[in-house]
Amino acid sequence: MTHRVEKKLLPPGDFAIWIIVYVELFTFALLFVGYAFSRRLDVALFNESQLMLDQRFGFANTLILITSSFFVVKALESIKLPDRKKASDLASKWLLGAMALGSFFIVNKIIEFAHKVEQGVNLSTNTFFMFYIILTVFHFMHVLLGLVILFNVRQKTKKGGYGFDDHRGMETGAIYWHLVDLLWIVLFPLIYIIR
Repeated sequence: MTHRVEKKLLPPGDFAIWIIVYVELFTFALLFVGYAFSRRLDVALFNESQLMLDQRFGFANTLILITSSFFVVKALESIKLPDRKKASDLASKWLLGAMALGSFFIVNKIIEFAHKVEQGVNLSTNTFFMFYIILTVFHFMHVLLGLVILFNVRQKTKKGGYGFDDHRGMETGAIYWHLVDLLWIVLFPLIYIIR
């Protein structure tokens, strides 16, 4: 009689990242609900203020983050190749691409923020712009942290620190980056499109 050892199915990455994900999702959910409630109280103001936003920035940033998340997925696929050196080199290139796109998101967002400042927009302009600034700056900070995480993951990848049998740290970084992407996918239509 042969005995099969059952392997526990664990979620990817470290357990702590899932706590962070749930806390972040809950925090943003509260902000999204606050936005929706405030919008309901003054739909005309929100619609009028929303017209001052350039949807092209939001759409471009959506494409940028979705593509960067795809690059992170490709890095994870690459690190599982049997040839550790080839896997590290390929994964490192995909991560560099993801970081470049994340950096482009940052530059794009800074340009958009600068346009709003030139128009005299600030936290006290009105309720819509208060939420716009809080949500987008909070997300911006998450992208910056995500870039730091991807940088550190890439450094370890370049040194051969991950392989097909041990890539949990890369999974953890990928989960955070996908969180950043997911939050923007909700934030973009909520702030820029839905009327």
